[in-house]
Amino acid sequence: MDLRTDLALEAHQINGNHIKGVETDIRHCGNLRISRMQITGGEAASRLCKAAGRYITVEGLPLTDNFRDVRQQIEAIAHELEQLLPKEGSVLVIGIGNTDITPDSLGPKSADSVLATRHISGELAKSTGLDKLRSVAVLSPGVLGQTGIEVGEIITSLAKKLRPAAVIAIDALASRSLSHLGRTIQISDSGISPGSGIGNHRLSLTKATLGIPVIGMGMPTVVDGLTLACDILGKDSIDNKDILPAQERLIVTPKEIDLLTMRASRLIGMAINCALQKAYDFDELACLVS
Repeated sequence: MDLRTDLALEAHQINGNHIKGVETDIRHCGNLRISRMQITGGEAASRLCKAAGRYITVEGLPLTDNFRDVRQQIEAIAHELEQLLPKEGSVLVIGIGNTDITPDSLGPKSADSVLATRHISGELAKSTGLDKLRSVAVLSPGVLGQTGIEVGEIITSLAKKLRPAAVIAIDALASRSLSHLGRTIQISDSGISPGSGIGNHRLSLTKATLGIPVIGMGMPTVVDGLTLACDILGKDSIDNKDILPAQERLIVTPKEIDLLTMRASRLIGMAINCALQKAYDFDELACLVS
């Protein structure tokens, strides 16, 4: 059984930290640990089961316990995100997930905190003093079971119509360890595969499929049950004979998941605002989205 994780950092640790075709850099900023990983080789991508590209992981204090002073974390995430985005042009922000399932609601809730500005232009922008806003469109398209339409199909159609310079796709992730739940943000320019957190892979959203840069963002909200068992027992795998059918479908999430997704979504949404709207400072943006 392979240990399931959406975090490139964990995949690297599982496969050993010395892999040809992987470059890493780690730095600390206050309470934050920022890991930058570049997957360059096809062999490395195959071993890690991650597409080639840049993966940035920002690890902070647990959001369920610490949410009084998150400005440093927001600004750090915004800085890392900004490095992956085109300097100019409109941006389409997509909140992927199902609002009826709390661990899967991170994407839509984050999108709710992103400032949509595409409609603010001309005299309206000048009269309100918002003429320096970058054009941003925001959408939470729901999931296949709700709409009968693949998320990838919706985004592909929107990208052709709106012609944004880039897409930011936010989705809930799965981690190997409980220690990463509610405290780890991953940003990647390799795109995103909707539903990957629960093993329900759909049409990938990448530069290859959309023709424009796709930045994936997310935070782990669940751990696969068997993966968690391996982590607790210190094993790399569990024999198939020890797996019951019911265990194969077990997904574990924290009991504080409502609080976690609420705080994480606000953090991610505000970080996106700070990364996109460079003409306005933190306090001005906080007023605009309040």
